[in-house]
Amino acid sequence: MGLFDFLGGETDKRAEEVRSGAVAPLRTERQKCYVARDAYFACLDANNIVDALKDEKAAGKACGAQSKDFERDCATQWVTYFKKWRVQDLKKKQMLKELEAKGAARMDVSTEFKPR
Repeated sequence: MGLFDFLGGETDKRAEEVRSGAVAPLRTERQKCYVARDAYFACLDANNIVDALKDEKAAGKACGAQSKDFERDCATQWVTYFKKWRVQDLKKKQMLKELEAKGAARMDVSTEFKPR
């Protein structure tokens, strides 16, 4: 076993630990996850797929390569969370668009917790 085999094995072990949730991802690992997530979501958008959990077959067929990268580069729980978050975020944006079309005024709200 050479040095590269050893390092590759350690890298694979670490990646599996991150995917399983056994260890917290480092900043670089989180960034890699976000890049894979964004590529996957862009593919879903291009194929008019909103809910990748509900439309799993269509998502797999249209975005199989991106899905594989997303699942490889992110913790399993994160993958599920991001897929659910995407659906809720799109629903929220659609609701805001509908409300604004009906004349609702947009309010930007900021909450700050300052000591008195």
